[in-house]
Amino acid sequence: MSDSPGFPDSAARGRDEAESASAFAHPAVAPDRTAAYGDHPDQVVDFYAPRDGRTAAPLVVLLHGGAWRAPYDRAHVSPLADFLARRGFAVASVEYRRGGEGEPAPGGDPVAGRWPETLDDVAAALDAVPALAARELPEADVRRIVVTGHSAGGHLALWAAARHVLPEGSPWHLPAPPPLRGVVALAPIADFASAVELGVCGGAVTQLLGGGGESGDRDDRTAQADPAALLPTGIATAIVHGEDDIVVPRAVSEAYVDAAAKSGEMVGLTLLGDVGHFPLIDPAADACAIVAEEITQLAW
Repeated sequence: MSDSPGFPDSAARGRDEAESASAFAHPAVAPDRTAAYGDHPDQVVDFYAPRDGRTAAPLVVLLHGGAWRAPYDRAHVSPLADFLARRGFAVASVEYRRGGEGEPAPGGDPVAGRWPETLDDVAAALDAVPALAARELPEADVRRIVVTGHSAGGHLALWAAARHVLPEGSPWHLPAPPPLRGVVALAPIADFASAVELGVCGGAVTQLLGGGGESGDRDDRTAQADPAALLPTGIATAIVHGEDDIVVPRAVSEAYVDAAAKSGEMVGLTLLGDVGHFPLIDPAADACAIVAEEITQLAW
């Protein structure tokens, strides 16, 4: 994943590389069951049962990151899904269509996101998960759902909880708030203006919105996709962010929290010292335990 500009020093880059290597070193964990929510191969949800045999367990809907780019799929967060299952949660890990077909973006990375398919899929998956979980994962209590996501998945988690704020003409609009206990966003791409300014993930936000399209189209897409433009939500929201994150700098989350406050909504922000981008999804890192605790506070 591309670092944001600002030319982090060699120590920061070294820390990021070490943290990334640790997070990606865990072998993928196979789900207990997988179910489709559409016809495309990427329209699937992996289910993980609570490892302690618990019934009526809160359901964590997990949205993976990777800058909305095709090379990064749900496999890299399967160790996190297993970690949460070992903490007594039922887990639904969502796959969705991502960018990457055709010519690469400037800089060589695959293009980020597919408009509107990425958001189509997340909306469809969240709508389908309660029924799918009731069928595939009877251990789950679908009345207690917390949505979490990392990086670009953090954006999608915040967005999924804000669909009732969208204009009624939006294809993703919900007439009422989704029945969630809350959202825990991990180093999310939460505020598009600050993410674009910082060049987060090699310009991924601009690519998601359509790159070189007409400015009016980009403005309309921003209004429908930027979590900072979809406030207040009325849904309990917590953000966890590493203070030393050079992939999605903490300023992006801080901008979202500021926007929420201006809308009259309080969003919790937990900043973790000496932590970068990847420990939040690394079961071997202390930061991952803090993530689980944040989810617990909303789920129970």
